Amino acid sequence: MKITGVRSVVVNADMRNWVFVKVETDQPGLYGWGEGSLEWKTRAVVGAVEDFVPFVVGEDPFRIEHLYQKLYRQSFWRLGVIGMSAISGIEQALWDIKGKALGVPVYELLGGRVRDRVRMYTHLGGGQMESVYETFDVGPLIDLAHQVVERGYTALKVVFVPYSQPLEGASKARRLELLMRGLREAVGEEIDIMVDFHGRTYPATAIEYIRALEPFRPYFCEEPVPPEQTDALLEVRRQTTVPIATGERLVGRHQFAPLFEKRACHVIQPDLCHCGGLWEARKIAAAAETYQMGVAPHNPLGPVANAVALHFALATPNFLIQEDMLTDVPWRWEVVKSTLKTKDGYWLPSDVPGLGIDVDEAAASSHPFEQERIHALSIRDPDGAVLDW
Repeated sequence: MKITGVRSVVVNADMRNWVFVKVETDQPGLYGWGEGSLEWKTRAVVGAVEDFVPFVVGEDPFRIEHLYQKLYRQSFWRLGVIGMSAISGIEQALWDIKGKALGVPVYELLGGRVRDRVRMYTHLGGGQMESVYETFDVGPLIDLAHQVVERGYTALKVVFVPYSQPLEGASKARRLELLMRGLREAVGEEIDIMVDFHGRTYPATAIEYIRALEPFRPYFCEEPVPPEQTDALLEVRRQTTVPIATGERLVGRHQFAPLFEKRACHVIQPDLCHCGGLWEARKIAAAAETYQMGVAPHNPLGPVANAVALHFALATPNFLIQEDMLTDVPWRWEVVKSTLKTKDGYWLPSDVPGLGIDVDEAAASSHPFEQERIHALSIRDPDGAVLDW
């Protein structure tokens, strides 16, 4: 069997563009799908996928590790998130091909199931960017949280940490405390709440904010400092009691290594569409298991990414909980035909060979690429300075 072609299919889903990657073979009807969606970098990822075509055409699609090594090492220049997102989409599609050809779901190729269902959480407001990132008033916050719980979720994530300067006064910490108090009282203690800092704070402010949240027992606080600041993250971890999570903006096991070596967090969050794909994510998770860290993969992306995340979670021992954004657009499951099923806030296993999905390219063509709104461009301090989104 040989790979005969690799191409991208872009679908605009309002808040972001999905970048699906199709790998075709010389076996009639046998192809695989992956996803390399990357916010505000759609054209760059599509270009990177095209650059990789000569690396893989003519190769055996079963040799997944070999092809990953070829894409990563023979690129010469070490790859950032754009190149690694392209590799991720291609690599996922290879697993899809192999599972289909062998007649087994991908999780069986990863060692088999270690659990019977996969716990999920989601964001407030589904795919509405303002609801996800701009809910700073307690009334709308509670209303949106109730909607999430009514859909069966037992956990939710909020992104209500203030946009912050390196140091902030008492008022922002007090406001954050009031929001968290209202949310906890509204949903009760049976619902886990994750607070995403989105890398908006420096260590001193992050510590102050987390201490304000501590009485309300967040499940974890995510990315309290920018992702490249491992020592700053360690400072935050040592001076707070809430579990710390990070990793969505790191790619490849080498970028995760300092987190492990310094024990700088409790939970890692690789994104399977950015970190290098399924097998690289399994290597990252195995290293995390060695350091007694849990894995809660990042994934606010498209339906192919959902399927990939399901197979990863089913086969990964130290998996904790899976992010999703299933209500971003109402036609999500028209573009991607899927066997995914949910019940009571969990995804259920599927025994369909491969990833269990297929992209309807005719339906996809009705949602062509559009430039997304770049929400971060509007984030400014009152004095006009640029802040982290």
